[in-house]
Amino acid sequence: MPDADIEPRAANQDTLVADIERTREELARTIDAISDRLNPANAARRAADRVRQLAAQVDPVMAGAAAVAVAGATVAFFLFRRRDGRRKR
Repeated sequence: MPDADIEPRAANQDTLVADIERTREELARTIDAISDRLNPANAARRAADRVRQLAAQVDPVMAGAAAVAVAGATVAFFLFRRRDGRRKR
């Protein structure tokens, strides 16, 4: 009868050891994932990838129109500034 009592404990102990090993592996993967996310070089690479993706989604016609508008506003600013500078003398 004592042998019957030892077998279930051994099976339970094997199950516990397997659970502990599985938990250790999961913890190691989690720590690796956290390290990867906190690594500054990886964070910079991910940010650059996001910028590239956003830039690829921009409509070229709209980007061109925005560039022309900014250039026009810049030219107008400097022309008005130049003209105002001449009046004050």
